[in-house]
Amino acid sequence: MGALPAGRTRRRRLHNVLESKLMPRKRTIKLRCPICKKPVKDGVPEFPFCSPRCRTIDLGKWASGGYVVSSPVTDAEETLQDAGGQDQDRNREE
Repeated sequence: MGALPAGRTRRRRLHNVLESKLMPRKRTIKLRCPICKKPVKDGVPEFPFCSPRCRTIDLGKWASGGYVVSSPVTDAEETLQDAGGQDQDRNREE
C-alpha cells in the first residue's frame, strides 16, 4: 500500500473536518458500578453492578435500612381536613 495522492488526502481531511462539525459524535455514557465505581458493560448479568459481591453489598444496604424510599411529608392537620371534607361530601349525597 502506497501513500494516497495529495488531492485525495486533502479531500479526506476536509471530509473529516466537515463531518465532525456537521455530525456531532454520539455521546457515550460510561456506566459505573454504584458500589465500587468500576466501569460496567451493559450486557453483563450483574448489571448495574460489576460483580455478585457488589450486588450482595447493595442488597445488604437495602435490608439494613441504609437505603430508604421516601414518602411525601404530610401535615397531620391537613390529613384530618382532607378526611373531614370527604365526610361532608358523603353527607350531602345522602
